[in-house]
This record gives sequence, C-alpha cells and structure tokens, in this order.
Amino acid sequence: MSRSRRAYLALPPWLAHALRAQRGPVPWSAVTRGALSAGPLLLVAVQVGRTSLGVVAAIAAMLAGINDRPGSRRASVKRIGVPALGGAVGLVAGTYAGQQTGAVVLTVILTFVGLVAGSISAIGPVASAVGTQLLVASAIGAGMPLPEPGWERALAYVAGAGWLLVLRLVLPTPGSLAGDFRFDGEREAVGGVYEAVADLLDAVGGPEAMRRRAALTAALDHAQDALAGPRLRRYASSSTERRLHAQYAAALPLAEAATALAWAGEAVTERASEGPRRLAAAVRGNSHTGPLPAPSRSAPALRALDDALLHAAEVFDQGRGGDLHTRPRTPRDRLRAAFGSAGREYGLRVALCFGASSAVAQALHQGQWYGQHEHWYWLPATAVFLVKPDLGPLASRVLNRAAGTVLGAVVFAGFAAVLPRPEGLIALVALSGALIPVATRHFAAQTAVVTVLVLALVMVGGEPQASMGRIGETLLACAIVLIVGHLPMPGQRGGGVRARLAAASDAAYAYLTHVLEEADAPRIGTSGTPSERRSAPSERPGTSSERPIPPSAPRTTPTDPRTTRWTLRREAYRTLAEARTAISLSAHELPALARHTEGADEVADLLERLVDTTTACAVHLDDTGRIGPDHTERLTALLDELAGPGERVGLRLPRTRRAG
Repeated sequence: MSRSRRAYLALPPWLAHALRAQRGPVPWSAVTRGALSAGPLLLVAVQVGRTSLGVVAAIAAMLAGINDRPGSRRASVKRIGVPALGGAVGLVAGTYAGQQTGAVVLTVILTFVGLVAGSISAIGPVASAVGTQLLVASAIGAGMPLPEPGWERALAYVAGAGWLLVLRLVLPTPGSLAGDFRFDGEREAVGGVYEAVADLLDAVGGPEAMRRRAALTAALDHAQDALAGPRLRRYASSSTERRLHAQYAAALPLAEAATALAWAGEAVTERASEGPRRLAAAVRGNSHTGPLPAPSRSAPALRALDDALLHAAEVFDQGRGGDLHTRPRTPRDRLRAAFGSAGREYGLRVALCFGASSAVAQALHQGQWYGQHEHWYWLPATAVFLVKPDLGPLASRVLNRAAGTVLGAVVFAGFAAVLPRPEGLIALVALSGALIPVATRHFAAQTAVVTVLVLALVMVGGEPQASMGRIGETLLACAIVLIVGHLPMPGQRGGGVRARLAAASDAAYAYLTHVLEEADAPRIGTSGTPSERRSAPSERPGTSSERPIPPSAPRTTPTDPRTTRWTLRREAYRTLAEARTAISLSAHELPALARHTEGADEVADLLERLVDTTTACAVHLDDTGRIGPDHTERLTALLDELAGPGERVGLRLPRTRRAG
C-alpha cells in the first residue's frame, strides 16, 4: 500500500469523505448540453432586451444541469422536469411574499416553506431535488429584486429548465447509432446488468464477491429506473422498448443464480461468465447473441444459471415485453415517508436553517452590510445546499462548500477584471454550464463552478462584482448550518437512517416469507422432476436459438410465482442499498452525530446476508422442490442473530415463521 493511501486511510472519516471524489469517463453528451443551455439562453435574453428574465432562465438551466445524470431519456423527464416545476412554484411564492410582506412575516413564510420542502425530501431522490429547487427559487424570488411579476419569472424558470430537457430528449448520445437512439440510455443500463452478472460470476469464491454483488444491485436499480420512467401509455409502445423490457426481465433469473453461487462461495469456471458478457454485448450492439457456452450443471445454482441463459437466448431472439418487477409507491406511502421520523427530523432542521439564514440575511440587508448590491438571497440559498444530507455528511458539505466558494469567487474576480461585458461574462456562463456535469463528482468542484456561473449571471443583470461578500455570506451560512445540525431535536436522532433500515427490514422479511410460503405451495409454472432437470445435457451446440428451452427454464408469466418473488427480491436489495448509503453518510459525520447510528451497519450486514441466503434458498427450491438443510440452518441462525443488534438500534423486526 502506498504512503499516500495509508495517510488517506488514517484520516478521520468526516475528513476522508470530504477529500473523496467520484471517477469515471467524461460525460461528453452532458457537457455539450451544459454548454448549450444557460449561456445561449442568457445571450438571447440580452439580445432581446429581457436580461433579467434571461438570468432567471439561466439559473433554472444550471439547476437542471445538476440533475442531468446518466440514464434514459424517459427517466430524465421526471428527474429534470418535476424539480423545475417545484422551483417555479417556489419562485412565485417567494416573489409575492417578498413584495407583499415585511421582514418578520417573510421569515415566518420562508421557515414554513423550509419545513414543507424538508419533509417531502424524505420521500426519495426526485422529491429531494424538488425540495431543493423549491427552497432555492423561493429565496431568489424574495431576495432578487426584478422588474417582472412573479408569473413571468416562473415562466422563464420553466423555460430555462425545459430547454435543457429538450436538449436531453433530442440530442443523440455517443454510442446510440446501434439502434433507436431514443432508447440508448435504456440499452446501456440493461447491458450493464448483464455485465455486472458476469463480473459477479468471475468473483465467486473470492474476496470481491460481495462488492460485485452490491454492484449488481446498483446496475439492476439503474436499469429499473431507466425503463420505468413516465409514459403516456401504461405499457411499452414500441418494439424496441418491449424488447429491452424483455431483456431486462430475462436478466433477473441470471442475477438470482449468480447471487446463489456467490452465497455458496465455491468458485466456478471462467466460461460461466462468457454467456452474460455476450448477452451484454448483444444488448449494447442491438444484435443477436450467437453461440452461448454452457456452464457445468453439477449444482442447483449452476443449473439455474444455465436455464436462465437459455431463457435469455430465447428472449433476445423473440423478445416481446417483460415485467419490470416494480411496485409503484402509492400516495399513502409518500405521505408516510414525509410525515415519518425521517421527514419530521429533516423538515425541522431545514426549516430552522432556512429560516435563520433568511432572518440574518434580511437583517444584514436592512443594516446595509451588503454594500451597493440589493440581493440577499445568497445566504439562505447556500444554507439549502449545506443542509441537504444527500450531498454528503454535514462536515464534508461545510468544508467543501466553503473551499469551493472561496475558489470560485477568486477565479471569478480574476475573470471579471479582464473579460468584456456582457459578451465575456456570457461566454463564462456557457463554459461553467459545460463544466457542471464533470464538477458534480465532487461537491467542492461543483460549488466552485456554480459560484462562477451565478456571479457572472448577476453581474450581467446589473449587480457590481461582489466576490468577497459571497465568501463572507457562505462562511456565515456554514456556521448557521453547523450549529443547527448539532442542536437536539424532538424524538430520536438518526431518524433518516432508522427509516431506511426499517424499510429494508420489512422488504427482506417480506421476501423471506414469500419464499417460505412458496416452499409449501404446489409448484406452478414448472414441470419435470428434479432428476429430469439434472439430466439435461451440459453442452450447447450451435446457436442459442437452435436449442429448445427445457420446461424448467424461468418464464415471467402472470401465473409464475417467481414473478412476485423477483419483485420482492428487487425491493429487498434496493431498500438495502438505500439503507447502506444512508448508514455510510451517517458514519462519516462528526463523532457527535455519528454516534447516534452506531450499530446500524451491523444490522445492514445481517439483513444483506439474510436476503442472499433467501435467494440461495429460492434457487435450491426451484431445482429440488424443497429448501435444503444447510439453508434452513443458516436462515435460523441469521434470524436469531438479528434480534440483538436490531433492538440496539431501535429496530422492530417483523415476525416470520422459521424455515423447516
């Protein structure tokens, strides 16, 4: 291990997280969209004499660019469009509240908006983005004096975000020439699932197996989100989309078999991963699979893998749609999340931070501490990003925000001294928009780019250069959020982690209960005895489509109980991944906050092992018609082991009957 690596590991968790950055190839398509969004919008507005509306539209395009993440075009409609609507509502509310009320009433209104936005952020990632834009836009509407009425500002805001969304829907992305470019995001996501299955098979029996299994979960989650975006019709309307749905559904039994092999811990031959890799290439290239190598059929999980490959080969040749194995969240589920412990805790904290920062900003504004400019929105808008837990632990957010703002303000001051106005500043806005997709890999880099972009926007709008003032306001917002973040709150701390862990526990036990009930039920949708299935040939001649599919091959038909099982398995692994993320963020907080969720990682480990064991039971059940004694013993031990750690973190475990 290198000296720098050892030094990094020796750092306290909260500091190590602040220095960590994501890696990956440059998203050139997103960079192109960023360059064509805020800058050109501002240029057009300046040319037609509506600079202030152009500033609003460019801010909306910037925030939309932050939400412009990899995935399908359909999913981007929800990920970019829904938060933009929330921002438009916040802009109208902030504008009229700032114009019609005094400082005290305005602070009360903004505090209430913070409570609502914080609560709905607990629902999920898209709702969290809605809450962010609602708060930021309400602060801008109240603190940025513009000549236009609120409804015109809202239309400009929607137009700015809508322009980036149009670019996302219309412009092709690299590698999309293999088929219908509208579904290149879906094709890449489904191909990533098969690649992740192959990677897991390569790691079976080694130390990387569990990490590869987690990567497979992430790939399945990403593919589900890419395929399950908003639609006008209930079902897929094109043959390309139906084929992708079928290919995704065919990957689920492969993932199940690979997970069972990882659970067994016995290494498999190298050729076991060749089939999934050829399927991944076929998805990405929109081509046929060709010959698929047959793995050994000496164990239940290997036989399940072989059958799943055969089924996938048939689907690739004659795919006609498939179940995405998702259960949509009802309005009741969303309300329960917003008003649950996580929503209440986060809502109160956001309300306090947003309200306090708004009050301080207005006090400084009334006392003319801001100097010549009249805009006081920077302080509460900064507090919004600092109080967001999905942007990292509190200490990491504060350090990165402060460092990024200082860097961005200094860089902008240098550019502002030499660039012509407004042409040079507009070019700087376009450059910053192009850098946002790359800068989102690290919060400090994102803050620096956003600082340059926003300072350029407001300067084009007529405000004097105010880099030093922005640094001071950011440091003040950091102090406010740090204080509020450590204040005691009603109820138990760590509500967000406990809520995620409780959801993962419920999903894991629901999955286990279904498999145990399936073991008692008559076998539906399969035929042939276990001995007949074991005697199937182990070599696959010719192309995959030339070999008949055995009766035991998994089929996602409405009468197949495995359809429900795969839905429950997907929910169990997805909720576990969400709990893992929340636990990791909490563990990287300062010690005063991290101690409130101690022991949660142990519970997550046990739940993950329980779900893996349940998956292995299901594969063994399909092959032999019963759950093996080794599986029964492991399940019983895990259920007993979960009781103690679950009680220590305040988790009420569901009841289920024991295996066997």
